[in-house]
Amino acid sequence: MSALVPRERIEQTILLIRGHNVMLDADLAKLYGVTTFNLNKAVKRNADRFPDDFMFRLSAREAAALIFQIGISKPRGRGGRRYAPYVFTEQGVAMLSSVLHSKRAIEVNIAIMRTFVRLREMIGSNKALARRLTDLEKKYDGQFRVVFEAIRELMAEPTPKSRRIGFKT
Repeated sequence: MSALVPRERIEQTILLIRGHNVMLDADLAKLYGVTTFNLNKAVKRNADRFPDDFMFRLSAREAAALIFQIGISKPRGRGGRRYAPYVFTEQGVAMLSSVLHSKRAIEVNIAIMRTFVRLREMIGSNKALARRLTDLEKKYDGQFRVVFEAIRELMAEPTPKSRRIGFKT
């Protein structure tokens, strides 16, 4: 089965906000093939399924940062959003599958869940690599210190230029 939505497209829509990997309501609506209004309307009809750790509305400051960083719609004017966007955590995206019932929604949801799992695995493997490096550093004497420092610099996360995260191939 060919992918309905390329994994890279999903990866590019995952953001890190308030320490959570999240997706914007507008990005999810595009992936599901519905309007943002209809997605949010379906969520509001089922509000008890979406507690604060599944979905939350961005603050005005966070929304302004997104407008500047990634070019989401301006809050006012022609075609702009009137309200700050909602974002959905991994659990919120999973809950969307119980609210949106189309075949496309199910297939897209599966692809999104697989992308979140892949992201978690990559983060976990980096932590495991750091632990192994620390163990090796303890085992060998100072002659390899320069090598270990160089490896740590390569493993260090670059200073973020934007809050957008994703996988680039």
